[in-house]
Amino acid sequence: MYQISLQRFKPSLRAMTAIMLLVVGATHLSGCDQSAKQIKDLQQEVWQNPDSPEAYIKLGTAHARQEQYDAAIDAYEKALSLDPDSGERVFPVLGAIAFNREEYEKALDYFHKSLAFSPEDSLRFYDMGNVYLKLEQNENAIEAYRKAIEFSVSFEEAYYNLAISYIRNGQKKEAEKIYSWLQERNNYLSVSLEGHLNPDK
Repeated sequence: MYQISLQRFKPSLRAMTAIMLLVVGATHLSGCDQSAKQIKDLQQEVWQNPDSPEAYIKLGTAHARQEQYDAAIDAYEKALSLDPDSGERVFPVLGAIAFNREEYEKALDYFHKSLAFSPEDSLRFYDMGNVYLKLEQNENAIEAYRKAIEFSVSFEEAYYNLAISYIRNGQKKEAEKIYSWLQERNNYLSVSLEGHLNPDK
């Protein structure tokens, strides 16, 4: 299932970002007509199968891909009303939409609801950590990232964000331990983290 990517608390390389935007832009322009047709086809499917939560989920996903978030939310909420168990698939995406809209409390609520279906989902704990980091609730962020790592021990981005949370919480030694761990596993993240540990260099 399509998932909206949440903001990661990693540095961005401007040149890389510019290239990615050009690629995405070109793809978006060439795919606009196709996406519009896909949404129209999925709307037809919903009209023909008004009691199908799956049809609404597919429609919501197509709208979300186009960042048509209001329409996506409507479709996902309809799927939930038809089948509450569809929350396992719908709540993470609704949380991501809320995060992208900077509606952080709402995002947390959706991620919590998602965990009711998958209590050991490391990605949901990671998402929650990202929300807490945005809200500057460092202790909660630390707890969420630790949970993400507990259920996925090689989750490098979670380690990185945990280190950022430690730095913001005044626990530099804990962040330095993660820096040493990352040096052997992910040069890009370790170099970035070094910049946060030594901002004056």
